[in-house]
Amino acid sequence: MSKHYVLAAGGTGGHMVPAAALAAELTKRGHRVALVSDARGVRFPGLFDDVQTHVLPAGRMTGGPLGWAKALREMWRGRAMARELFKTFRPAAVIGFGGYPAMPALLAAFADGIPTAVHEQNAVLGRVNRFVAGRVDAIATSYDRTERLAPKLEAKTHLVGNPVREAVLALRTKPYPLLEEDGIFRVLVTGGSQGASILSQVVPDGLAMLPVTFRRRLQVTHQARIEDIDAVRAKYAEHHIPAELATYLPDMPEQLAWAHLVIARAGASTIAELTAAGRPAILVPLPSATDDHQTVNAREMTQAGGARTIAQRDFTAVELAKQMQKLGLDPSALQNAAGRARSVGRPNAVSDLADLVESLDAPVARLPVSTPTKPKAQFA
Repeated sequence: MSKHYVLAAGGTGGHMVPAAALAAELTKRGHRVALVSDARGVRFPGLFDDVQTHVLPAGRMTGGPLGWAKALREMWRGRAMARELFKTFRPAAVIGFGGYPAMPALLAAFADGIPTAVHEQNAVLGRVNRFVAGRVDAIATSYDRTERLAPKLEAKTHLVGNPVREAVLALRTKPYPLLEEDGIFRVLVTGGSQGASILSQVVPDGLAMLPVTFRRRLQVTHQARIEDIDAVRAKYAEHHIPAELATYLPDMPEQLAWAHLVIARAGASTIAELTAAGRPAILVPLPSATDDHQTVNAREMTQAGGARTIAQRDFTAVELAKQMQKLGLDPSALQNAAGRARSVGRPNAVSDLADLVESLDAPVARLPVSTPTKPKAQFA
């Protein structure tokens, strides 16, 4: 039976990518999906091209008492707009993926008695999900252990994993790229959707410290911030290391397919893609991440032997070169690390999440019938 679902997600890639994966799966199953987000969320290229999208106001709880008051006003305004949307779209359930832009739709669902669930991508329950966890009908998690999740909520918590794009999941059925002792060694450097200056500062110099026989085999793809890219390109040229530079990598699945080793932050989507594809990594968690969640994200993959984690304070050219040699000079060790990374992947995440969502049944006569007129507030 075809149903309607609203997905509510904040405007960062970590929230939007799993929401897009669920939207595609629900659509494939014959359901209709609408996205509620902020202006940043609806601008991600290629994620929600065929999905009805709505931009709702949602303030951020920053800036002290005045900022909090403004944020609450914006959220309440967004809640009213979401309730107007629900009168015509009539969702069977509303699914939140974290981030403040998810709040208005969830608050509206609570007011209208619509079933709700949240999906947590990180190994630490985020602020918005933490705030609504006691009221939603189900909590979907991505890791065996999720910190800041109250034990009393265990009965409605379901481990599903973090959904990834189909193109990334397809890499799971392909072998780790052939690595010969004197063959090309491909390194992918990525700092998430915004890049990472620390990777740009350290990686070129670290690779330059490798033994010359190893260094000559390197082929690097490096995602860098636009303000860093010229300096990074000059460093690679100075060290005679072939490198392709970009501020954005739209072909990430293809890049992962060819990579022997990935040097990256430890964002939730990055970890999910590395473990889905089975790619070993050197992880440098973002120290300013809320509740230090990137360090916790990296724990499972590192303990399994699929990654090495270096705290940013310890991430130097010398340390990187040392870890690179431990991993890269022994092809069998690197291939073993790839297998260990793959072992903690959760390839059924999107189907398991869709099953959970479909199990949230809403009475069809719950909301008053409304004719499809233009909402009082303007949706994008």
